[in-house]
Amino acid sequence: MLIYDSCQSAIRSCVETKTFAVARLYNDEKTMNIHIHDCYEVYFSISGGKQFLIDNRVYEFGPGDIFFINQFESHYLSKIDQTSHVRVVLSIYPEYLRRFSTEQTDLNHCFTCRDSVWGHKRSLTGDQRKRFMYFIHKLSQEREYGQDVLDQAVFAEMMTFLNQVFLACPDPARDGVRGIPGSRHSQIDDILDYINQHLSENLGIQMLASHFYLSSSYLCRIFKDSTGTTINQYITAKRISRAKVLLAEGHPVAETSSLCGFGDYSNFLKSFTKAVGVSPKKYAAFTWN
Repeated sequence: MLIYDSCQSAIRSCVETKTFAVARLYNDEKTMNIHIHDCYEVYFSISGGKQFLIDNRVYEFGPGDIFFINQFESHYLSKIDQTSHVRVVLSIYPEYLRRFSTEQTDLNHCFTCRDSVWGHKRSLTGDQRKRFMYFIHKLSQEREYGQDVLDQAVFAEMMTFLNQVFLACPDPARDGVRGIPGSRHSQIDDILDYINQHLSENLGIQMLASHFYLSSSYLCRIFKDSTGTTINQYITAKRISRAKVLLAEGHPVAETSSLCGFGDYSNFLKSFTKAVGVSPKKYAAFTWN
């Protein structure tokens, strides 16, 4: 199958074909803004370092690290060093993956379950890295007769392997996720947690600065440095992420706007359509069908 050199192209292919797509990415691709879309994603770092913001957590992303991201989770990847950052990204249409699951084996588990220590992140051993790249190599091979069947077989085996990695008991002492109490990372974790828990309320820079006893300028600076995005951009992305869940559950558009903290209904329509590509009403109709 085709291995893309652009994350946007892989996502587009995944959504259009309702299957999965693979991208191998380098530093020269422009980093996408904080975003949400209708795919599962798996990020695997081959070399270099990045900082990863996923929903309400900030992670360090280095060689051998792998992340599992649900379709409703906002995320943003920012550079933290000058080393070329080579990574593989899998975009997976959720309904396609569910077709491979059974009563005994839920292949969605790595995207839908989170533990309190590791969250979205796992770190692969040397042998596990080689095995993962073996699957990517198999998918990149050009075949003729039966290519679609063979790609499906490789995909099913790869996702079984990745869930086994995800389910393996981690060693919390090997690498902490949250920052040291009182550190900048700890402050950002607390701010992200607060935003995530109060999306329906009036959130603003001045209010957050007052709540955390910080100056507005300092709050904006450490937030942008740690997450790669502004506070307002993050809040909007989180609210849209929440809105997608509520619409998929059958909530009316106007009610969804209110529950997600959009004080202005027209602003909700504009922000949602810009981020998702369709209006809330069309998105709801699509998910219900």
